[in-house]
Amino acid sequence: MKLQTQRWIDRWVGQVLCGAVSLWARLTGSREPRVDTTREPRHILVILLSEMGSIVLAGPMFAALRQRYPGTTVHVLQLKKNQEVSIMLGLAEREHLHALDDSSGLSLLRDIWRVSLAMRRLPLDAVIDCELFSRISSLLSYLTGAPLRSGFTPHTQEGLYRGSFINRAIPYNPYQHISQQFLSLVDALDSTSTPRNKAAPIRTLPSETGLSVPFDASELQTYRAKVQTDHPVLINRKLVLMYPGGGILPERAWPLEHYAEVASSLITAGHAVGLIGLPSDAQLAEDIKYRVGSDHCINLAGYTRSIRELLMLFHASDLLLTNDGGPGHFASLTPIRTLVFFGPETGRLYGPLPGPCGPRAKVYESGIACSPCLSAYNHRNTFCDGDNQCLKRIAPDPVLQDALQALQEIPAGNPA
Repeated sequence: MKLQTQRWIDRWVGQVLCGAVSLWARLTGSREPRVDTTREPRHILVILLSEMGSIVLAGPMFAALRQRYPGTTVHVLQLKKNQEVSIMLGLAEREHLHALDDSSGLSLLRDIWRVSLAMRRLPLDAVIDCELFSRISSLLSYLTGAPLRSGFTPHTQEGLYRGSFINRAIPYNPYQHISQQFLSLVDALDSTSTPRNKAAPIRTLPSETGLSVPFDASELQTYRAKVQTDHPVLINRKLVLMYPGGGILPERAWPLEHYAEVASSLITAGHAVGLIGLPSDAQLAEDIKYRVGSDHCINLAGYTRSIRELLMLFHASDLLLTNDGGPGHFASLTPIRTLVFFGPETGRLYGPLPGPCGPRAKVYESGIACSPCLSAYNHRNTFCDGDNQCLKRIAPDPVLQDALQALQEIPAGNPA
């Protein structure tokens, strides 16, 4: 199903359904049911339908859930295409990971019905809806039958109606990093007065993701050898990876010309450049490679067959230049240093968290008047029509100097 179609359905059909469910919850008394707060929840569902990078940012929230409710079974509901990451990170036991197939409207409705019945059979004690203003996730939180429903509320903001049946609601705060807000959703489960609970805990920016992906040293060494065997031009050169694609939001991409300019200079300095991405990014990588005009610039779009393999490639590389998106967050799980470009969205809300190896990312933002322009308030629709000046004004030269400095500090063959 196309993204714009999903947005249209969620905005218009979703609001009507949220209104109908809110009325039903009020009439049946299920909007604020009686809950035994002295008993620890047995089953908690986390709804996390966003892009894969958000899963990494939600790491501290899962750690907080397990610390606060050690005997509780945590379930995770995601889109089917994002489930690989949760399996790899071990967010929940395999049988407690649930998926929605959004490839068509019929398959989505079928999975919503299936998951709702499964949650009611448990029965579910609480649900945490991590989506900002998605109506489908809000409706799901009610359909699961959970008496406690934690999620974001627009409060008095107009145009972001999600119903009145989220009974442990907190106001969405556009000035706090999303990881802090995820933690506040956990705090809300114990509250009886959100969103007006002024005694809520103060949540600082988490010092790390709390997530890791273990690799054997021999596994990493074997993979590094494979990369060099497949691409002999990388031997005896430090490898800089670049992710030039914008994913589902092309306006998040730093200009192709800027990537090519930095790549050319890095190769001149004696390094190698690998252009990563999905198979659909192969032509973009070829365009950059053509501009660079060097055998030491290689096309790795589609080269990795899984997220785990992508992490092994990060281990085998020395530096990553990336647009805002999943690769920048996955990189925090490895020792690789990262330079991340933000514009339509901001690193103050979505910047990578430190991983097991500590802070490894530097964020670039131009700070022009219209940036950031994508938010929950405009359904992530920008008015720049592809002319993303916020990223075009991040000049290549300072980025190149930072890249060269980082590479100079890294011993050959050791990205840590």
